Amino acid sequence: MRGAGDQMTVGERIKFYRRRRGLTQEVLANLVGRKESWLSKIERGERDIRRLDVISDVARALRVTVPDLFGQPVLMEDDEQNDDIPAVRDALMTPRRLSRTLFGAAAAPINVNPTSSAHFVEQAWDGYQSGRLGRVVSSLPGLIETAQQLEDAANAGEGDVRACWAVSARTHHLAATTLSKVGEADLSWIAAERAMQAADHSGDPLVLASAARAGTHALLAVGRFDDALSLGNTASTWLSPQMAKGDPSALSLFGMLHLRTAIAAARRQDRQTATELLRQAHSVARSLNEDGNYWQTGFGPTNVELHRLAAALDLGDVPYVVEHGPSIAVEHLPVERQATHMIDVARAQSMVAEDEPALQNLLTAEHEAPQLVRHNPGVRETVKAMHRRAPVTGGAKSSPLSGLAERCRALQ
Repeated sequence: MRGAGDQMTVGERIKFYRRRRGLTQEVLANLVGRKESWLSKIERGERDIRRLDVISDVARALRVTVPDLFGQPVLMEDDEQNDDIPAVRDALMTPRRLSRTLFGAAAAPINVNPTSSAHFVEQAWDGYQSGRLGRVVSSLPGLIETAQQLEDAANAGEGDVRACWAVSARTHHLAATTLSKVGEADLSWIAAERAMQAADHSGDPLVLASAARAGTHALLAVGRFDDALSLGNTASTWLSPQMAKGDPSALSLFGMLHLRTAIAAARRQDRQTATELLRQAHSVARSLNEDGNYWQTGFGPTNVELHRLAAALDLGDVPYVVEHGPSIAVEHLPVERQATHMIDVARAQSMVAEDEPALQNLLTAEHEAPQLVRHNPGVRETVKAMHRRAPVTGGAKSSPLSGLAERCRALQ
């Protein structure tokens, strides 16, 4: 783990990096257009930063990333306590990927089938949507290695070249999305870049549009909201000609790109753009007329409403999320979507000190998707805030909350 410890609060990490940069509270506060008293309260834990655009401004002033302020993940364990992130990192950063000229001669014989490989990748995607992130992470090293072999085959002109590139794009997209979910933002960006490069070679507009989603996930994870908005808008504009065919896959990808850019706009506090993008996504969802799951998007009218709530949370409309979030029926959506929604509602409830329903939402989400909850940086900060407020009885804090805090590694 890098820099400030994961057990620190966001305020404590800001203090850590501010001192490392040799900045006074007054100087840092001025750099982000705030008062010194505001920063002092943040660093002491008397006040929370709720808006991601403010955290992004602070990170930029400190010359660190947003994930640095949220804390780097310690482990990504599966049910057997195996941490497979280092293996994913090794697969993504193998020196063989740096130069095919230098390492091509030493490559192992190519013997991979894009059809069977695609089957395994889609199985892993199903695992992701079912909330089994530990299993997905444990499968990623092998899937990435196979994707690299498919790329070697494509470069050698062997087999179905376009299919090889398409499977590699889908594999790296899965890696990027999964890694962003568990706080591995830097690795997520590497995987997203690989996904888009492979998609370019595939010549398939749907593969490229899908890979662009991975790019927006990675950019949002590192706090580059303007870049995420630009990428999503460019990709959706490029995909527009496919819309005339009425292909539900194209409609779903087009709609999801609008939802991702809406979140990017909300995080940069551009309410007008976020509202317009959500309106366009809603129009596409009505055309689709179902909560479908084409290309593992989970796109449809309900997902639009979930993103409307997520955007409202980023824009600071916390009461709206608290009032409307619990009433949305999500049982028919993929488990990952259900759990993410419950996390958003819990964060909003925590912000207005409704800690009991917030805790119940987090515990329910954890039951459905344990790793998704336990390794989510936003959940970790929410649990820390609730634990600080929890009453002490008999020398111990509330046991369900303490148990969740321990599992999320929110306590020292």
